[in-house]
Amino acid sequence: MATVADQFIEVLRQAGVRRIYGVVGDSLNPVVDAVRRADGIDWVHVRNEEAGAFAAAAEAQTTGRLAVCAGSCGPGNTHLLQGLYDAHRSGAPVLALASQIPSTQIGSGYFQETRPERLFAECSHYCEMINGPAQMPRILRTAIQHAVGLGGVAVLTLPGDIASRDATEPTGEHDLLVRKGVVRPPPDQVERLAGALNRARRVMLFCGAGVRNAHAEVVALAHRVLSPVGHALRGKEWIQYDNPFDVGMSGLLGYGACYDATQEADLVLLLGTDFPYDPFLPGKNTIQVDDDPSRLGRRTPLDLAVHGDIGETLRLVLEKVEQKHDRSYLDDMLRKHARALENVVSAYTRDIDRHIPIHPEYVASVLDDLAAEDAIFTVDTGMCNVWVARYITPNGRRRVMGSFVHGSMANALPHAIGAQYGAPGRQVISVSGDGGLGMLLGELLTVRLHRVPVKIVVFDNASLGMVKLEMLVDGLPSFETDHEAVDYAAIAEAAGIESARVERPSDVRGALGRALASPGPYLVDVVTDPNALSIPPRVTAQQIRGFALAAGKTVLTGGVGRMLDLARSNLRNIPRP
Repeated sequence: MATVADQFIEVLRQAGVRRIYGVVGDSLNPVVDAVRRADGIDWVHVRNEEAGAFAAAAEAQTTGRLAVCAGSCGPGNTHLLQGLYDAHRSGAPVLALASQIPSTQIGSGYFQETRPERLFAECSHYCEMINGPAQMPRILRTAIQHAVGLGGVAVLTLPGDIASRDATEPTGEHDLLVRKGVVRPPPDQVERLAGALNRARRVMLFCGAGVRNAHAEVVALAHRVLSPVGHALRGKEWIQYDNPFDVGMSGLLGYGACYDATQEADLVLLLGTDFPYDPFLPGKNTIQVDDDPSRLGRRTPLDLAVHGDIGETLRLVLEKVEQKHDRSYLDDMLRKHARALENVVSAYTRDIDRHIPIHPEYVASVLDDLAAEDAIFTVDTGMCNVWVARYITPNGRRRVMGSFVHGSMANALPHAIGAQYGAPGRQVISVSGDGGLGMLLGELLTVRLHRVPVKIVVFDNASLGMVKLEMLVDGLPSFETDHEAVDYAAIAEAAGIESARVERPSDVRGALGRALASPGPYLVDVVTDPNALSIPPRVTAQQIRGFALAAGKTVLTGGVGRMLDLARSNLRNIPRP
């Protein structure tokens, strides 16, 4: 007779799930044993359930399919919390199993008792407890439908004793695939959008992750209205490549002329973005298009809210938009963008063969040059975000993942583990800060245990660089941000992972090349300059009003790498008088 745990695993198999990330133990034992006896599904043992949730989030973002993590009762499942917040805010379809103490003990203050259905409610679309066998498999399928259909987390609480009971309802089969329809905007919204685009003299397009499948339509509209195109961090990988209208990125890590373009436009069109930093938006003359109506207008006042899929909306509006002929605004922004990149390109080229500690910008630029054309980069929160945002070049095939909305530390390595499972044939590179790697250092053992062939590049500045920056711009002396140097290569070597420690810039290219060519896991510990921060030279005393404003002024001057080549190339497209 099949148990509830057996039925649980069978439904996951029907949903296409091939692995569960977690730590085995106590209340999870019936489920773990069901995995042992089932074909086609594995248990991926991690060292911390938080890492399991991060890994599931990255696998889901890599494949677009449901991924699963699990935690035992009490501390086991509360460890999931950080990774599940990240997954939910990233829109990754993840199912979390939070096992529970014996059902007869709930409410008695029993050992390790918590209330997962309360704890996880804020970071999930669906959070329920299975109280008896009769609820299966319907509740599990409902949870899966929420995670996949809405994009985000669903959590099921399952007491261990109920998981061990015999199933009472037939499992059967059920189509769990979600084939989302395309949101077609109302005709009157399309008409009003076209009218606004035709009337405006200076149009700026600002793109987020929602333009993922609409690159051609965005570029076509930019050509029609002669608009510069900027992007948020999550939109970078989908719109910057093959884009002659690119003016860089806005926000705390931004670069180029994007900020100027938004401020000088007559009309800013927000496309598929939930960009949270409203001080960088003009606060007026703004239209937003999104297929999620809850995002419309929650960041800035709108002249028009358009509910629709980005590609579908732009295809409809292009039929009604007139070709503009005045290029002065566009050309001015393209020139500003190129100058902004030119002004700081020397930051990683000056004295690179002699500068010790190594410029982190230089390391990122070499990594960009050597990485595969379809590489997946996972990036730690902090200064690593800055280097990846500015120096890793998108091309339509590469992916960049991070905790870009939740902003959690220590995500890069567990994200890399999940991404590698989701894309076993691709090169996966964890761009780790020493602070982030140290926080979940045990996941090096996960990499070794499962022989996960991720490449770990540690930007090792023996400092919490972003925290130091926050203190500096607040006028505070940095305190407890720096620590003694750690040889992470030696730690990796002791764990059985091939590694190298790099202290001289002349060794960077060779070490990264060997790591990327290795068939197995490899860690490169690069000792970088702790004083390499992202504050630009043009910030004034009046502009320093906390970290958001000060670091945000990087939109005026930051950003280099091969983006400079793109900017120079775009300048050649400006017609000569």
